[in-house]
Amino acid sequence: MKHIAIINGHPYGESLNAGLVQAYKEGAEQKGAIVQIINISDLKFNPNLESGYSKRTELEPDLLKAWEIIQWAEHLVWIHPVWWGGLPAITKGFIDRLFLPGMAYKYRDNSILWDKLLKGKTARIITTLDQPGWYYRLMYGRPSVNQLRKSTLQFCGISPVKITYIGIIRNSPEASRKKWLLKVKKMGLDLK
Repeated sequence: MKHIAIINGHPYGESLNAGLVQAYKEGAEQKGAIVQIINISDLKFNPNLESGYSKRTELEPDLLKAWEIIQWAEHLVWIHPVWWGGLPAITKGFIDRLFLPGMAYKYRDNSILWDKLLKGKTARIITTLDQPGWYYRLMYGRPSVNQLRKSTLQFCGISPVKITYIGIIRNSPEASRKKWLLKVKKMGLDLK
């Protein structure tokens, strides 16, 4: 039985992203997976890494619980919109506060190398856009994907990390939204 954590990075609970979370969950559970959801916007925590990495800020209970879920999961599904080319602020704050040295990775003494403490996990990023995915890749270099996939997840040992673009969201008809929900449910059924 596969353990899956779905991380919803959209701050609004009634968004299409919330629907995509439920669609993936439904598909994965139909396939027999055990699914836990982390709605970042529901967590009570300070998203600001106030002292940088010079002083450890105690993790709030909601972050400790989220970290337990991430450690438990074999597969992480990140669902978030792209705003100004990047992640929503609350999602970035979640990563800043939780993916810490000694937890997600560990620098080696007297070396530029590090140990990847989340090896053995896989991930999928499902990101919603107000432009076609190909345009986001070609024109902007897909900064949110590079940040989450390369600079966070793969840096910590999570691999492979697959990407799915959903959009154009702005002014999209109901038929398109239903199609996207079915697409994401099928990903859950395929456990990818």
